Amino acid sequence: MATATSSAVYLVSLLIVSSLVSGQIRYSIPEELDQFAFVGNIAEDLKLVVWELSARTFRLISDETKQYLGLNLENGILFIHERIDREQLCGQRSICSLLYKISLDNPLEMHRLTVEIIDVNDNSPGFSKDEFSLRIFELIPPGTRFPLESAHDPDVGTNTVSTYQISPNEYFDIKVQKRSDGDIIAELLLEKSLDREKQSTIHFILTAIDGGIPQRTGTAQFIVIVADVNDNAPAFDHELYRANLRENSPKGTLVTQVSAVDLDEGTNGELVYSFTSHTSQATRELFSLDPESGVIRVKGILDFEQSHIYELGVEVMDRGPYALVGHTKIMVRLIDVNDNVPKIDVTSASNTVPEDAQIGTVLAVISVSDPDSGENGNVHCKIDRSVPFKLQQVLSNNYNLVTSDTLDRETVSLYNISISAWDRGFPPLSARRHILITVSDINDNAPRFTQSLYNVFLMENNTPGASIFAVTALDADLDQNGVLSYSVMDSQKQDVSSITINSKSGTLFAVRSFDYEEVKKFQIKVQAQDAGFTKLSSTAIVNIIILDQNDNAPVIVSPLLWNNTASVEIVRQSLCPGYLVTKIIATDADSGQNKRLSFQTLEVTDPSLFDMGLHSGEIKIVRNFKNEDTTTQRMIILVKDNGQPSLACTATIFVWVLANITEKMSVELHQPRNSSQFSELNIYLIIIFGSTSFIFLVIIILLLVLKCKQNRNVSVDETRCCIPCRKRHSSDGFNQRAVRQEILNYSGVAPTLPVSGTYHYAVCLSSESSKSDFLYLKPTMPPNNENYRATSVSK
Repeated sequence: MATATSSAVYLVSLLIVSSLVSGQIRYSIPEELDQFAFVGNIAEDLKLVVWELSARTFRLISDETKQYLGLNLENGILFIHERIDREQLCGQRSICSLLYKISLDNPLEMHRLTVEIIDVNDNSPGFSKDEFSLRIFELIPPGTRFPLESAHDPDVGTNTVSTYQISPNEYFDIKVQKRSDGDIIAELLLEKSLDREKQSTIHFILTAIDGGIPQRTGTAQFIVIVADVNDNAPAFDHELYRANLRENSPKGTLVTQVSAVDLDEGTNGELVYSFTSHTSQATRELFSLDPESGVIRVKGILDFEQSHIYELGVEVMDRGPYALVGHTKIMVRLIDVNDNVPKIDVTSASNTVPEDAQIGTVLAVISVSDPDSGENGNVHCKIDRSVPFKLQQVLSNNYNLVTSDTLDRETVSLYNISISAWDRGFPPLSARRHILITVSDINDNAPRFTQSLYNVFLMENNTPGASIFAVTALDADLDQNGVLSYSVMDSQKQDVSSITINSKSGTLFAVRSFDYEEVKKFQIKVQAQDAGFTKLSSTAIVNIIILDQNDNAPVIVSPLLWNNTASVEIVRQSLCPGYLVTKIIATDADSGQNKRLSFQTLEVTDPSLFDMGLHSGEIKIVRNFKNEDTTTQRMIILVKDNGQPSLACTATIFVWVLANITEKMSVELHQPRNSSQFSELNIYLIIIFGSTSFIFLVIIILLLVLKCKQNRNVSVDETRCCIPCRKRHSSDGFNQRAVRQEILNYSGVAPTLPVSGTYHYAVCLSSESSKSDFLYLKPTMPPNNENYRATSVSK
């Protein structure tokens, strides 16, 4: 391009003016010519011959440090030695020249050479930097101008900046003005109001155009920063925030974050969040708000049952000199958690129910509730275990506690009813309530004796008025229904007055003293009656058994005693060993061991002649009677019972030994008879004993007669004809079939007395039998048999 420009300039070559007068040569050349480009012909312009240049020592003198021009001494042409940059050489000066001095010797000549460097439009306008920024407040009115930085073009004249242009935009235009010094300046014209919130930065390109041919341009990027003015209030991104939160959320749980936007910037856009004055203090204690971030967190303990929805008022304020405020609301809904156990309320109750209450009787009104919601508050209720009560639902969550079965206080008097209620939450929660129901008594149980039959053993001769026994009756009822009174009912009228009873304690008392010998047993009926409104009663039988006491001494009934003395007559011929002299028969009104008698001799004239049976009372001959033995034998007999202490009686027995059977011996008793001994009872005994003896004697005689007929061959001693005193076998006159037991019956006081033992009797005949009025029986003792006893029959 530079070469083309030089050629063009060279073709249009400027006239070289030689001023011989002034001695000056002036050339005009464009800048940026190529090296060796033609400037002028010095030799011609100085009118010198070419050879003179060398001969006269042509010199080109300059103050420039660079040698821009050179001279060809062979042809005298001045040429470009070094490329010339006018902007570098002269800057912005309007005239740029290279000044030289030409010196020639022989003769010395001095000439001035001025080479004017003509500007060529070789530089484009340029800005000091590629990007510029302008800060313009958004409230500046339209029409306001803002000076822009000018572009710089090193070229001069028409080649420098001649105008400016701006890229199309909505807000700005360009105004170009020429200053008095000739510089072209540009101003930015605001045509439309700025709004930083709509467009905070505006970009455009400013183009500087020079006046050269061809034109050159330079551009720069301009950024207009719309400076903020606090003309916008903060605005939340939502007018209403909604948050759902579990009621058991711990402290610090994030609820939500509010966010506000302020289109302003700087302090005008710095926001601070806070609760509005409409937010209650209670709500402020539950929630916290971060003033910088707008984060809302749980601060206190949330409870769905206290409030399930909270409305928080939040405001945001910027930090501008005239702070603007924005508002929003946060609606926090709590999600119910099953954190409340059901509640059981007994609004009315009767703690007592009679045992005869009808089925369906209402005892209590029960209501259940749960402050939770939904399934968490859906409560069900039941009685835990099997009791005669049930829950009858009346309304939702309302029940009646009613009886479902018959009651029996005597079986169960107190019911601890456990009522459970549970919700349907997850996990389910339950509650339990206890209701104590007391079953009140009614008189539905008659008294019951511990025994239906009592046997009371009472020792005779008891102390009158002493307690003898206590009957006990039980009544399962309570209070008056269980208060018992005892009484003796009529049974055996003769005994009712003998026994009384304590009406409260049931203790039996004997009014009189009892005698076993008079009354051995009697029966009374005892009644127990309660004190209920409708009196109930029951009876029991009490058998009072009188126990014998050894209070009766034995009484000798045989032989008959007169003045405690009896006599027995025996013939001498019958006195052989084992002969039964007599049998002491005694009776004792007592019973048991007290009636068991034993016999013994206290004094005997000849102890070797007689023997006394200890228990039988039989007096027997032990040995044969001797002639020297006295015919009158005296024995003192002792009869005692086995009681404790033992009681006894004594009697004196006289035994008269007769010479023969016809002789009657009498005993004169020196003591007068006591008529009191012959009581009515003794008379009865004598009659009974005599009758029995007579009958027994007749039977024996008949048996002996029969036996004698069968044994005619038996020899009889002349002096003593008797059946030998020995044991009879079946071939003898007395066979075993004839043996029987005789029973002596005595009416009155004495009981029936068996004569224990069976005896064989032999008839003894003497030579004087014709003189005898009676036959005496001689007993023969069966050997080795203790059960045999002898009975004597006398007149």
